[in-house]
This record gives sequence, C-alpha cells and structure tokens, in this order.
Amino acid sequence: MKIEKYKIETLKGKLQYSISGNGKPNIVLINGGSGPLEAWMKILPELSKISSVFSYNRFGIGGSDKPKEPQDGLTIVKTLHEALKIVGFDPPLLLVGHSLGGLYANLYARLYPNDVAGIVFIESTHPKDLSLNEYQGKAIKTINKLFTIFDSLSSYKQYNEVNFVKDTVIQIQQTDTFPEIPVYVITGGKENRMIPEEVQRKRVKHQLEYLSLSKNSKHIVANNSGHFPQLSEPRVVINTIKDCANQLINTKG
Repeated sequence: MKIEKYKIETLKGKLQYSISGNGKPNIVLINGGSGPLEAWMKILPELSKISSVFSYNRFGIGGSDKPKEPQDGLTIVKTLHEALKIVGFDPPLLLVGHSLGGLYANLYARLYPNDVAGIVFIESTHPKDLSLNEYQGKAIKTINKLFTIFDSLSSYKQYNEVNFVKDTVIQIQQTDTFPEIPVYVITGGKENRMIPEEVQRKRVKHQLEYLSLSKNSKHIVANNSGHFPQLSEPRVVINTIKDCANQLINTKG
C-alpha cells in the first residue's frame, strides 16, 4: 500500500498527513518520538478496510515544517486537534499512541474528553518513566548531554519534543479529567539486552498502570516484540485496534 501524503496549513505551520479508508470510528495514529508516519505501514492497509485512518508527521518530521516553538504536549495536542478539524476528521476518535505518542494520546483525552471514544497504548511512555533516568549509566547520561548541546546549536532541534517530555508530563498531571472510555495496553514481551533489567521491569509496571485509567481496560502482550509491535507483530496490533473499534461500535449501537 502506497501512503498518499498531503499538507495542510495550521496556525503553527504546514503539517504532512495521510487519510485512508472509510468507516467508523475514526482512528488517529500518533507516532512515537520523532517517528515518521511510515512506521504504521504494516497496519495501515488492513485498518483502512474497516475505518478511516489519520496519520501524520509532527513538526520537524518528514515533510512537515520545522518547529518554531517548544514542542511540549499542549502545543502538540492542540495542533493535532486543529489539524483534525481542518481535514474534517470528526469525533468520536479512537486514538492509537506508540511510545511518546502515548503521552499525547493521554493528554488529548484529558483536554478533549468528549472527542475521544477509546485509546490503544502501544509500548507507551508513562509519566512515571521520567524516574527511570536515575538508572542510566554515566556513559549514557554523558552522551545524552552531548546530544542536548548539539541540538541547541540548531534553531529547530532545540524545540524538539524529546526536550520537553517533563513539561508534557506536568501538563498531564495538571489535567485530571480522563474520560471513562475503553483503554487497551500493548506491551512487548521480548527482552532488550541494551536496557537494564530493572528499567525494563519498571517500564512494564508503569505501562500497566494505564489500565487503571478505565474500568474497561485490557492488557495484550506482543510476545515476540520489543518496542515496536506494529512492525514486528502487526497482526497483534491490528487485532487489538479492531477489538477496541468493535467495542465502540457495539456500545454506540
């Protein structure tokens, strides 16, 4: 399947996006940190057979404009909300957030509770993950610091979303109104030898805390996947999104 890409003009600049398929609920795919919409290639064809699907590149990614201001969660979510309105992608929405995109899905549901009907978190970053930095080795911390310095030399990289994760977490914590909607959590079951065991254990624990956001929640393990189940086990991700979509349709009916 070839992804047809288009551009829209938002208040903050031009965004590159794609819409495919036809049907309800409207599905919004939210990339991980600095990830391109092509990361959804393996699940888009089948999802497009059952629903309308929106995917896009945030500022600084792919064909979207470079960011002109800090890309914290509020800025990103408000821009996404504007973009969906411009293209006529109406609620109710099923949000699918991978990695850092999980924070934005979380915040979006809190800011626009009447627009979001369900969320699928895929290996999603959790607000408590900020505490995992203390487990990083000295070498990793030094490398990260160097990257931060290099980024500050570029007028747009200093605005990169990865530099404002703490701000995003604070914004989530300050917005209490998470709606009572179905929540699905997909975690990868494959061990990553590059990450300390303690960090992996805590990450999974944090992801499972997403289940407590709703009385209607479900945990799915992608046993043969690490951080990218949508690439390594697309069938698991497709089936989970379909399950959530069917639940929304049946509830509405």
